[in-house]
Amino acid sequence: MTDYGIVLMTHLAMNPEIQHAAADLAAQVEMPLPTVSKILKQLARAQLLISSRGAQGGYNLAKSPRDISIAEIITILEGPIGLTECISTPGECGQESRCSTRAHWEYINQVIYRALNEIKLSDMVHPVRLHPIQFHQLTTHSALLDTGNITG
Repeated sequence: MTDYGIVLMTHLAMNPEIQHAAADLAAQVEMPLPTVSKILKQLARAQLLISSRGAQGGYNLAKSPRDISIAEIITILEGPIGLTECISTPGECGQESRCSTRAHWEYINQVIYRALNEIKLSDMVHPVRLHPIQFHQLTTHSALLDTGNITG
């Protein structure tokens, strides 16, 4: 659902001055109308969108695309960002009190959150050229230790 939400928000950010009807958005991004309507209502309840009723009604961004982060959209649509249950919903994991890696998961989660928070909706409007990570070239942890790339 989050990926659809980001696609919809990006589409709205491409033409922020236009009022967008849910049916038109669904057709333009090629998603089912019930899914689009559900996402738009959720984003409007969270005040990321302004909803107008009537024949000329529709949806607009409530603030500038440069003021909306991807982390904000994800949190609205999915809840707290967390790779593990103990981070996203403390107290839910039976291992939490004796987990030797919890602090590491907290750190990893903070790094991911900061990265997602730095990406703004305005960034999503413009294509980005990334150099993909070559996973097949990654080596084992012990080999990285030998090369000095990771300290152990």
